[in-house]
Amino acid sequence: MTPDSSMPIVSSSHLAAGKSPALSEVEFSLTLAANAYHRWMVRCATAAGAQLTPLEVLILHSVYHRGRPKRFMDLMLVLHIEDAHLASYAVRKLVKAGLVKTQRQGKEKLVEATEEGIAFCNRYRDAREQLLVESVKAGGATEEALSLTAKQLRNLSGDYNQAARAAATL
Repeated sequence: MTPDSSMPIVSSSHLAAGKSPALSEVEFSLTLAANAYHRWMVRCATAAGAQLTPLEVLILHSVYHRGRPKRFMDLMLVLHIEDAHLASYAVRKLVKAGLVKTQRQGKEKLVEATEEGIAFCNRYRDAREQLLVESVKAGGATEEALSLTAKQLRNLSGDYNQAARAAATL
């Protein structure tokens, strides 16, 4: 039996039966991409020399971004983390691993990458270049297409956030 190319590839046919089967197709693709991305981050972190969770990898890269300390609350905002306990636990684990350090500036908690954290980020970047970027480029993805995809995903993120707020009022 040959698959019908006009049929959307979804995980929940009851959702695809609504007004936008294509949105169900996007949701299934997001699920696959998110799981693959998380698995990639963990494996790349291991290759770079640390056993980290996806959230810890994201926080560490965000902390190192632009080479200056970050306010804990800004990390939560930028990464769209709602549960402060999860972010706080991840930062504590990164401190224990020697990858970040924290300090107080008034009432604010600042998080900064250590030399070991910077070295880890550079090893992660190198592994990413070698193992992922080359593969993506070889697959024909252009910088313009990747940027357009990123923009569309950010827009969808806003739509889902708006819908989540509306759902909380039902």
